[in-house]
Amino acid sequence: MRVSRTQGGQSTMKFTSMVAVLLLAAGADSSRAAELSDITNYVEYSGQFASAGQPTKKQFELVRDAGFERVVYIAFTNSGKAFDDEDQIVKELGMDYIQIPVDWEHPTANDFYAFAGVMQLGPPQKTLLHCQVNMRATAFSFLYRVVYQEVPVAEAKRDMNTVWQPNETWRDLIFEVLAENGVSAECDGCDWATQDMRH
Repeated sequence: MRVSRTQGGQSTMKFTSMVAVLLLAAGADSSRAAELSDITNYVEYSGQFASAGQPTKKQFELVRDAGFERVVYIAFTNSGKAFDDEDQIVKELGMDYIQIPVDWEHPTANDFYAFAGVMQLGPPQKTLLHCQVNMRATAFSFLYRVVYQEVPVAEAKRDMNTVWQPNETWRDLIFEVLAENGVSAECDGCDWATQDMRH
């Protein structure tokens, strides 16, 4: 009888220890997710792809710790809170770094295709696409997901709209790229009206 109590007590202790370890691991994962969500307008589309505004230097460490292997920056180095040495920061953390300078006022389809080319290059890598406030990046994410990953327009648009409703310049770029790829921008619940058109 004593032996069975000891064995039962050991089993209970082992079970309690396993539960504690699992709770700690889950807490670490949710803590990391909470910290990633502190990055300006962070949006996670899948386990392999997310977009955001400008991370701080410290937040790039969180990006690395979350398993990201590549950072793609689609704005200028003198934009907003950009870092002149972002390429060095990211490379020193062991991630690949690509910059595609996209002019906010004059984005082009070629800018988007340059980004898409990066995403198609080599083996798949967990990628963070970012700009300053995640407007450029959500527009490019929308296009990439719809054109290359065949995500339904309505779903991709909902995700983009968590950050913004594209202005006329960016809406026109989106329509241009979709048309070039034989995809309709129309979908149930899709509102493409810009702020100017609503007044």
